[in-house]
Amino acid sequence: MATLHLLSHSPFSDSRFASCLRLLGPQDGLLLSGDAVYALQPNTVQLQALQLMPESIALYALDEDLQARHLQVPDRAQAVDYPAFVELCTTYAKVNSWL
Repeated sequence: MATLHLLSHSPFSDSRFASCLRLLGPQDGLLLSGDAVYALQPNTVQLQALQLMPESIALYALDEDLQARHLQVPDRAQAVDYPAFVELCTTYAKVNSWL
């Protein structure tokens, strides 16, 4: 059963980012929002970890948060707006928010 994982906390503040990556299943998706988009900064261990995920795991980033932080979306990720965010939540069987 595929799960969409929602991560909004900075990957530099605690272990949620690493814990989430460890639990991703082969058909899961990961949506970064808020400060979690900082994981997409070039030349970081976090971006490298995301790029090493299997291609079957979809990676999304909320476009509004990328723009607010002046970050570019890397090739591995897909920028989504709020309507697409809602659509993703209905596409996956489960949604898990990493609070």
